[in-house]
Amino acid sequence: MDGVERKRTEAQRSMIKDSDLKRDSGIPERVTLKKEIGLLSACTIIIGNIIGSGIFISPKGVLEHSGSVGLALVVWVLGGGVAALGSLCYAELGVTIPKSGGDYSYVTEIFGGLVGFLLLWSAVLIMYPTTLAVIALTFSNYVLQPVFPYCVPPYIATRMLSTICIRNYESLTPQVAFMFNKAPSIGQIALAFLHASFAFSGWNFLNYVTEEVVDARRNLPRAIYISIPLVTCVYTLTNIAYFSSMSPEELLSSNAVAVTFGEKLLGVFSTLMPISVALSTFGGINGYLFTSSRLCFSGAREGHLPSLLAMIHFKHCTPIPALLVCCTATIVILCIGETHNLINYVSFINYLSYGVTIASLLYYRWKKPNLYRPIKVSLLVPVCYLLFWALLLGFSLHSDPLVCGVGLVIMLTGVPVYFLGVYWKDKPKCIYDFTEWATYLGQRVFFVVFPQIDPIEVAEWTDRSSFTSKASGPL
Repeated sequence: MDGVERKRTEAQRSMIKDSDLKRDSGIPERVTLKKEIGLLSACTIIIGNIIGSGIFISPKGVLEHSGSVGLALVVWVLGGGVAALGSLCYAELGVTIPKSGGDYSYVTEIFGGLVGFLLLWSAVLIMYPTTLAVIALTFSNYVLQPVFPYCVPPYIATRMLSTICIRNYESLTPQVAFMFNKAPSIGQIALAFLHASFAFSGWNFLNYVTEEVVDARRNLPRAIYISIPLVTCVYTLTNIAYFSSMSPEELLSSNAVAVTFGEKLLGVFSTLMPISVALSTFGGINGYLFTSSRLCFSGAREGHLPSLLAMIHFKHCTPIPALLVCCTATIVILCIGETHNLINYVSFINYLSYGVTIASLLYYRWKKPNLYRPIKVSLLVPVCYLLFWALLLGFSLHSDPLVCGVGLVIMLTGVPVYFLGVYWKDKPKCIYDFTEWATYLGQRVFFVVFPQIDPIEVAEWTDRSSFTSKASGPL
């Protein structure tokens, strides 16, 4: 017994010594994604991702398609209301299925691999690279606007800079506000909503980093409930400020709405406006990269993307390969698209993924009625959202079939990719050998490893999920 005790004591001392060495060298004791996002940080992620650039470019598209100042303001307020309905549904899904990855993780869990892969495919190819490209282009346009005040900034200059960064109160009177330059069709109003929805995109991004949120079951819904009404208020007041300082014609002809607004009101201090917008968009890019890289990470962890993307840096605990994939895809999109067309593409696919995810909530309620749900929203919330969603997508597809149709085709190209890359298990040995070699090379270059899973945390979620839904009351 003395020999056994002696060996045990020596082993414990060795473990303590190794732990001290790791601490001194800066290497974490357990290589995993860290839970460091509190309530305040969670709110800043949502608000920063939403406000990033949308409010500086979408007002032009919303006014152009709505046809009047008054209807444009109505679209902005209703856009915030729709985002609030969607965020309530995502709050329930986020605490019921506590995985990082947002829409993709929920749809994969509920509808299976193919539907989840199609969402992942469209997000990695179009949704997030395009959004990052639009934010980067906004950054470059606002930085270059003071240099080219009377013309559009050169194409090459905006792309290069984007790559580096990866009082007219009469307009608000009811008689003038609802004076239409042209009578908008229902399809045009739907497109105005798509532009507004682009400005509100990001309200679900905290769900992509659920595993890094401290006490996610409390802080995730709280952050959503605080952030969405605040952003809706800011957007509405900002548009009122725009319309009170410039005419609709001036807003539509402006290459940088906030710069024109600053020139009208700030005089010699108008140069502060492009600097402020550049800082906002630069922060938005940082937030989008932070959350979208976690989507690639989650997809690789489920086996839907190369396993290298599921690895994190052994010291900094960040998914370096996933970040590089997001940056590369964004640079490619930057070279092939124009800002407002890109917004139409990404807004349609965004809304499509939102609707599928919220439909999965209803299916999950029917499939697993006794599952423990810390938050349980009224069924009216997802039903109302889906009704609006179906009308909006239908009229958008009718009004602009080319742009929306291309988005659908790109999403459906993921079907053969799924069956060849994921479903087909008996691939030739040479493919597996190449994949293994590429993964090994990536690990050596980026110093990445698979994250370690905490078994205590997994057991904790499993135990809680075994409770019946009687413990969860209605919201």
